[in-house]
Amino acid sequence: MFRSLRNRNYRLFMSGQVISNTGTWMQRIAQDWLVLQLTHGSGTALGITTALQFLPMLLFGLWGGVIADRYSKRKLLAVTQLGLALPALALGLLDVTGLAQVWHVYLLAFALGMATVFDNPARQAFVSELVGKEDLPNAIALNSATFNGARVVGPAVAGVLIALIGTGPVFLVNFASFGAVLFGLWRMRESELRTLPPVPRQKGQLREGLRYVRNRPDLMLILGTIALVAGFAMNFQITTALVATEDFGKGASQFGLASTAMAVGSVTGALLAARRVAPTNRLLYGSVLLFGLSAILVGVMPTWPLFLLMLVPTGMLLMTFTTAANATMQLGVIPEMRGRVMGLYMFVFMGVNPITAPFVGWLAEVFGGRVSIIFGGAVATVAALAVITLGARRETAGRRDTAGKVSAGTHRLKAG
Repeated sequence: MFRSLRNRNYRLFMSGQVISNTGTWMQRIAQDWLVLQLTHGSGTALGITTALQFLPMLLFGLWGGVIADRYSKRKLLAVTQLGLALPALALGLLDVTGLAQVWHVYLLAFALGMATVFDNPARQAFVSELVGKEDLPNAIALNSATFNGARVVGPAVAGVLIALIGTGPVFLVNFASFGAVLFGLWRMRESELRTLPPVPRQKGQLREGLRYVRNRPDLMLILGTIALVAGFAMNFQITTALVATEDFGKGASQFGLASTAMAVGSVTGALLAARRVAPTNRLLYGSVLLFGLSAILVGVMPTWPLFLLMLVPTGMLLMTFTTAANATMQLGVIPEMRGRVMGLYMFVFMGVNPITAPFVGWLAEVFGGRVSIIFGGAVATVAALAVITLGARRETAGRRDTAGKVSAGTHRLKAG
């Protein structure tokens, strides 16, 4: 389960991610809570904030993958960490001094998204340079466990800090947490990295990457499923905030428990994924189907304890799907295309949110957070059933073709 940790560079990388991701999740809770305070509980404002944070991925996300293939991923990550840290510093200072307004949050969410455009594909592709192909699925799963382990600690700590001292200091803690990633990158041994020569700069590299994926139906199916699930069924950041405050009348500390409950399931799903050698299509799309059904059940839970309890298997199934999708994408491409393919993957994974988040926020505000969760679960369920049905039809058609060829060969032998 933890075999990737035998690699010193990966240990440094993962240690930094634990600290930084904890700070990031603390900021996410604080940012949502600040928006709710500044707008008197507007779900639409939460949706706009999320949309602006992911809008740069929609506009420029594909170029992030091109840059990741052209330059040293280690050096690029050092720059992007600074780009992620500065918006946290600015928002913290504005909030602590009492000057924060909702448009400040919008602007800094967009700035954070710009840094993410270049950070995500480089970080995803950098994992293969740390551990190599053999341990790549394990490393991806442990990364997911680290990220979601931070979701267990971060929201809970943020909820307590917000209740005690307000949202401002939480942003400043997140700013400081990026120092751990920079330290880890600095201490890595260059000789132990499995680096590939950067792809020389030339015209048409973005189109080349798009053509490569377009000619791969297996990758296209994954991206289509990711688009629907990420766009409509993974907006728990918005929906759980509204369900906690409006349906159950909870405060900041209890609100953080919703994210923590889902993170417990996500960590479980990631650790189970770390034990697998490689994901299968049955696991990939079966987990989407079960996740959709589980999300629907979350939306109909009548009490706060049952709501929190149902978030655990939902998080586990969601993480099973996303980890399998990530590993399948990385293992299924040639190395010189990995940055561009992962750029496209993150473009779809995060770039659909600017389109769907305002709608999801509006749906939650008008009809309630429960309806929005149920709608997302239904979308995921239908998407999974469609892909599973398509796969079954292709498998049946393939067997018929094989049977036809065997029959034709038999007739030829008899005729001979």
